[in-house]
Amino acid sequence: MKKYSEMSADELKSALAELNKEYDDVKAKGLKLDMSRGKPSPAQLNVSNEMMNIIVSDSDMCTANGTDCRNYGGLDGIAEAKTLMADLMGTKPENIIVGGNASLNLMYDCVASSMLFGVMGSTPWCKLDKVKFLCPVPGYDRHFSITELMGIEMINVPMTAEGPDMDIVEKLVSEDSSIKGIWCVPKYSNPQGVVYSDETVKRFANLKPAAKDFRIYWDNAYAIHYIYDSSIEIPDIISECEKAGNPDMVYEFASTSKVSYAGGGISAVASSKANLDWIKKRLTVQTISYDKLNQLRHARYFKDAAGLKKQMEKHAEMLRPKFDAVIEILDELKELGVGDFVKPMGGYFICFESMEGCAKSIVAKCKEAGVVLTGAGAPFPYGKDPKDNIIRIAPSYPTPEELKQAAELFALCVKIVSIEKLLAE
Repeated sequence: MKKYSEMSADELKSALAELNKEYDDVKAKGLKLDMSRGKPSPAQLNVSNEMMNIIVSDSDMCTANGTDCRNYGGLDGIAEAKTLMADLMGTKPENIIVGGNASLNLMYDCVASSMLFGVMGSTPWCKLDKVKFLCPVPGYDRHFSITELMGIEMINVPMTAEGPDMDIVEKLVSEDSSIKGIWCVPKYSNPQGVVYSDETVKRFANLKPAAKDFRIYWDNAYAIHYIYDSSIEIPDIISECEKAGNPDMVYEFASTSKVSYAGGGISAVASSKANLDWIKKRLTVQTISYDKLNQLRHARYFKDAAGLKKQMEKHAEMLRPKFDAVIEILDELKELGVGDFVKPMGGYFICFESMEGCAKSIVAKCKEAGVVLTGAGAPFPYGKDPKDNIIRIAPSYPTPEELKQAAELFALCVKIVSIEKLLAE
C-alpha cells in the first residue's frame, strides 16, 4: 500500500476527489451514532440482570454479622462489600471505604475536602497562593475537569509505554511544594490503554515530594477490564507505599461501574488507616451511609475475585470483536502513514494519533456526517492538545453494525483531512 506522503500532488488530488464523493454519499445516509463516551452496551448491562433478584425477602436484607442493610449506619461500608472491593483492587478489606455508585464522586470529594480542610492537618489548599497537579497526558478528561473546577493549575507530564515519564514526575514533586497531587490510571490507561510497569509503580511508591500533603490519585478504574490478556497484573500501590515508608501518600479508587451497572454499581477508596480516618471525619457529616442494600447485592452476586473474573470474561467476549473491527481499520490508516495507535490489551478506549494539526478537523468532519466522537483536546488539561493529534475512540456502546459504519466513516475523514494537510504543505 502506497503511503500518502509518497504520492504526487496529482495523485493526492485524484484520491481526495474520490474520497469526498464517498463522504457525501455517507453523509446522505443521515447516520446518528455516538462514540463519545466509554459506555457499556445494553447487552453488557444485561449480563448483571440476575443481580436484581438476589435480595427477595426481609430475612435476606441483613449481613453475616446481623446488620440490617435497610437502616442507617455502616458509614464506611458493609464487611462483605469491603472484601469484594479489596479483591477487585488487590488490597486488604481494612484499607477500604465503600462508597456510592461512582468513584468519580469519591475523587471529587477528596480534592474538594483538601481545598476546604487541607490534608491531615495541613493548610487548606484554598488558603495557599498556588496549588498544582501533575497530569499525565493524554489522560482522563473527567480528572482534569475536577482540578480545573477547583482552580488548581495543571501541569502536563508525557506518557510513555511504561506509564508517566517518572524522571519528570520525580523531579517536579521533589522540587515544588505547591504540587499537591498527580492523576493516574495505572492499568489500561484512559485513553491509550497503557499498563504501568512494575518499575513505574515502585518509583511512584518511593517518591519524595516536597509537599507533605502530596497525594497520588490512583484511579484503578479498569483494574479487571481486560480484553485480550487476563494475566496482566500490576503491583499493589498500597503495599508498595507501605514498604517504601510512604503509607499515606496514595488514594486508590475503583468501582463496579463497568462490571455490573454503569449507573448502579458500588465504588471504593483504598488508603492507609490515617487517610481513611481523615476521610471519615468529613464523611460522617456528609452522609449517614451509602446504599448498603446495593453493596449486599453486589457482594452476594459476585462473591469473590473468581466471580468478578467470570463476569469480566463475559464483557471481554462482547468487547473483543468491537475492538477488533476498529483496530482493523486503524491498521489501514497506519499503513497509509496518516496515523498511529497502540493496540490496548484492555480498558474501554483506543487512542488514535493523527497527523499533527488534524484531530479537531477529523472530529468535526465525523460529526458533520453523523458520528459523534470525544472532543479533540479532551484528553488534555483545559482541552488543549498541543499537537492537535490525539483522538479517543470508544467502541463499546454501538452495535457491531453501527460500529462498522462509524469506523469506516472515521477512516474516511482521517484520509480526507490528511490529504488536505499534505496538499496545503
